[in-house]
Amino acid sequence: MELPGSQKQFHQPFSIENLYQLYIRHPSVCTDTRKVKNGDLFFALKGDRFNGNLFAAEALANGAAYAVVDEDVEGAEKQAGRLVRVDDVLNALQQLAGHHRNQFSIPFIAITGSNGKTTTKELIHAVLSEKYKTYTTEGNLNNQIGIPLTLLKIKKDAEIAIVEMGANHRDEIAGYCIYTKPTHGLITNAGKAHLEGFGGIEGVRQGKGELFDYLRAYGGNAFVMWDYEYLQKMSKGIREVFTYGTNHADITGYAESETPFLKVHITRGMLADSLQTNLTGDYNLPNVLAAICVGKYFQVEPAAIKKGIENYFPSNSRSQLVQKGTNTIVLDAYNANPSSMKLAIENFIRFPSTDKVLLLGGMAELGIESIYEHEQIIQLISTNNWKEVVLVGGDFLKIKHPFRSFNNAREAGEWLASRHFQNTAFLVKGSRSMEMERVLQGFAQDT
Repeated sequence: MELPGSQKQFHQPFSIENLYQLYIRHPSVCTDTRKVKNGDLFFALKGDRFNGNLFAAEALANGAAYAVVDEDVEGAEKQAGRLVRVDDVLNALQQLAGHHRNQFSIPFIAITGSNGKTTTKELIHAVLSEKYKTYTTEGNLNNQIGIPLTLLKIKKDAEIAIVEMGANHRDEIAGYCIYTKPTHGLITNAGKAHLEGFGGIEGVRQGKGELFDYLRAYGGNAFVMWDYEYLQKMSKGIREVFTYGTNHADITGYAESETPFLKVHITRGMLADSLQTNLTGDYNLPNVLAAICVGKYFQVEPAAIKKGIENYFPSNSRSQLVQKGTNTIVLDAYNANPSSMKLAIENFIRFPSTDKVLLLGGMAELGIESIYEHEQIIQLISTNNWKEVVLVGGDFLKIKHPFRSFNNAREAGEWLASRHFQNTAFLVKGSRSMEMERVLQGFAQDT
């Protein structure tokens, strides 16, 4: 049913070219009415719990130049000609991003993987920015909405673009490649993440491998962690493969020190040198080597590669070292899966401190493997001595174990505040849904 006067609401008939001309005039894209700025192009996205069409009139009133909608908009009669009607807003956003991507003939580097993709992306961006005007994904906007928004933020002066791609089911990466059209790609690893959606570890490899499938089909090039035999196999048939690892690769190196920050020594492919990073954990070694590999491939000078890596500081709860009074916190709480949790714990075992406390949140999206994977983590924990072990939420609550347990991070933080720890090291890790960074509020009175 059409609203009265609805035929007067809409701008010219929809086509990607017409929409792109609006974007050229209004290149700031917004999907949240709370963040609308004057002149924005507002896309009224819909989800299970929200409908942007209901707020399109508000977006226009708040300064948006146009609103892209897929429903009639009540109360928009006064905004005649400032609505663009499409069949599906998300699809239109992705088509627009693809059209914009087609305007460039620069390298587009796509990065995916189970662990480390955001840190790898940030390190590569830091290295390439030493020589090129480089655009990249902000934060971890790596999904069906974030990727087109990333593409639409690339300006005419771009010399290289880096696009992070996240996925929790098959055919997702393949779909992103259709409009991102990467010329180069990197898969950090394919571990135990999103097992529920992928249907197991083999499904994870097939899903992440869709990036290499695209590069193989369209003559792209790949950067490959040569230590992982499965990535060697997955990359077969790609036109050009540039490798990194600890042995038998174009770029090789090893973790020279990680007490507490990772120091990497390069043994091949670049002038022998050590790089002092601001990352905790030797599990970040492949991420650093990947950045060196990409930098070398794109002819960034060794001194500039070193500078880019050494000047990078992690943020957003990823491999951060936080000092709270006399206490040291390894904050790696942005996300977790069995692979990354195991690596983080193993690294923390080697951390230079006598008194250590684990604060671990439950792991999500593991499907029928969830209980088993949580049991495996508990088994790993049990083989070492800790000052305290705190397990928070998720399927940790469904398993019998001897450790301290809380329903959520808030409760764990309250317990932490009551203990007044001193000269202690903490590892804080868990899936995003656990919000494990909230336990740090328990240190507030000591700082």
